[in-house]
Amino acid sequence: MIIAGPCSVESPEQIASVAEGLKSLGVSCLRGGVWKPRTHPGAFEGIGEPALPWLVEAGHSRGLSVATEVASTRHVEAALKAGVDVLWIGARTTGNPFLVEDICSVLRGVEDVDVWVKNPLNPDPELWIGALERFIRAGISRLGGIHRGFSVYHPSRYRNVPMWQVPAEIRRVIPGMPLICDPSHICGDASLVPEVALKAMEFGFDGLMIETHPNPARALSDAAQQLTVAQLAELLGKLKVRKQDSQPNDKIEMLRSQIDQLDDSIIDLISERLDIASEIGEIKSVEGIAVFQPERWEQVVSRVETRAADRGVSTGFISGLYRLIHQESIKRQM
Repeated sequence: MIIAGPCSVESPEQIASVAEGLKSLGVSCLRGGVWKPRTHPGAFEGIGEPALPWLVEAGHSRGLSVATEVASTRHVEAALKAGVDVLWIGARTTGNPFLVEDICSVLRGVEDVDVWVKNPLNPDPELWIGALERFIRAGISRLGGIHRGFSVYHPSRYRNVPMWQVPAEIRRVIPGMPLICDPSHICGDASLVPEVALKAMEFGFDGLMIETHPNPARALSDAAQQLTVAQLAELLGKLKVRKQDSQPNDKIEMLRSQIDQLDDSIIDLISERLDIASEIGEIKSVEGIAVFQPERWEQVVSRVETRAADRGVSTGFISGLYRLIHQESIKRQM
């Protein structure tokens, strides 16, 4: 599934131009922002409701379904009245249960619309799951999630850090629900979009939402992250769809069985290690020795990192893992 189109619907000519290009590529769904939530007042916040017929006409006249973001009951009612086929819930809205519940109340009983829910701004799987559960309870059967990355406060090459483990958790909790990736918002930079799009497909996502504009340099919003139709065509030519291995081959099953056995052994060994740490804690308590011994901890880190390097394992990964084990050991000794 490929959903593509401009960040914002700017004019009938602009959205028609994109739709024509997408039709030639075989893309089935045209996206376009009508209401744009912006951080600062005075920025371009979308054309609003007058742009809905431009979007619908551009898509439907070319056999494309159309999608737009909604953030209130008023948005939903206007979009449905205009004939929009796909609604998506933006990251800011997903994080507000009151708004999600209001939108659910309007959509309850509506059968001919798809709803896609973007992850919230912060990497909180429960907040994302909670929003999806509200739509499930409202009877929305054509429901999916959109992974668009997460805000962080440290420097990153991405606008929103992917944190692929979060959508993996969504798949675990709500199996079978489709998930697509929005590499445009993850990257914030058009040059990075192909890299993230390809990685998303390697991770088994069900599709992509990619911002596409006839002239990104002149876009009224998110100019830096939008592709041209030609760039999108080049990207789509490189995509490889990875099938979900519901019926994996015998070799994979054998290897997975080995992993399961090793996982059992790892847990047993960690449990044994923590039991020994508890014994040490009892001795420290009797003899009045401080629980945390910095020199001993440095010795442990040095030894396991050396061992990891010899075995071709990332020392950063090992030190992080042992930091968690050490924290648990300290708790046992307190």
